[in-house]
Amino acid sequence: MKNYEIMFIVRPTLSESDAKKVVDNFKKVITDNGAKVTEVKEMGQRELAYEIKKFKSGYYFVFEVEANDDKAIKEFDRLGLISSDLIRHLITKIEK
Repeated sequence: MKNYEIMFIVRPTLSESDAKKVVDNFKKVITDNGAKVTEVKEMGQRELAYEIKKFKSGYYFVFEVEANDDKAIKEFDRLGLISSDLIRHLITKIEK
């Protein structure tokens, strides 16, 4: 079982309920591809260190994921790059 941490920033122009929908959709992507989201951390809206895609702040979220293979992680990465709702995302493999 491999462990991953996925940090992503949702664009601030969305309402909080729309941001939650984006999070739920990405959580569904992970679970539909055979992985398990063990923890979801909502870090709230924060200022960015520098401007990204003309945004100066964003809603931060962190998923902790357990997966047997990297299928779900690759799908999250693919959809994260396509989605206009995510400003930036980072996937880290956790060694335990």
